[in-house]
Amino acid sequence: MGEKQLVIQLKKKQTRSFAFNQLVKMYQEVLYYHIRRIVISHDDADDVLQNTFLKAWKNIERFRGDSSIKTWLYRIGTNEAITFLNKKKKRLYQGVEALENDLRHSLRNSEFIDGDEIQMKLQEAILTLPEKQRLVFNMRYFQEMRYSEISGILDISVGGLKANYHHAVKKIEKYLQAQAS
Repeated sequence: MGEKQLVIQLKKKQTRSFAFNQLVKMYQEVLYYHIRRIVISHDDADDVLQNTFLKAWKNIERFRGDSSIKTWLYRIGTNEAITFLNKKKKRLYQGVEALENDLRHSLRNSEFIDGDEIQMKLQEAILTLPEKQRLVFNMRYFQEMRYSEISGILDISVGGLKANYHHAVKKIEKYLQAQAS
């Protein structure tokens, strides 16, 4: 089923459940990994993913089709992940640095992160980035999204995204060089 057909099916009450199940099957895995790169923890990513699909279900009638359904879902997932981290920060009375340390600890102790020492260092370097740069870097580098697609998700100009990505790469390079010394 193509995206246009899927959206039509999602708008009809009699086919909405079936179409939504198809939507979940299509995007569950890629959204999980997108969210996981933001929140790090497997359990937290599962919770945020569930909230993402619940929010999509509740708001499917409001989907206007200005963007693709994928972009719409990524925007919801990104916002849910950021909201989750902000709530976690407040709940634990943590500042940004403490939250980064918590995420770094989750990264090191995760049984779901598979990778060698170089991959771990890269992930640690990414955690040092400001939130916007981290989001842009993950979407561009790991998910190989086009800037135009990321722009639709984050509502940032393509020029701004390119600048964020460039700064992120430079900061990651600097971090990795410092770790190698």
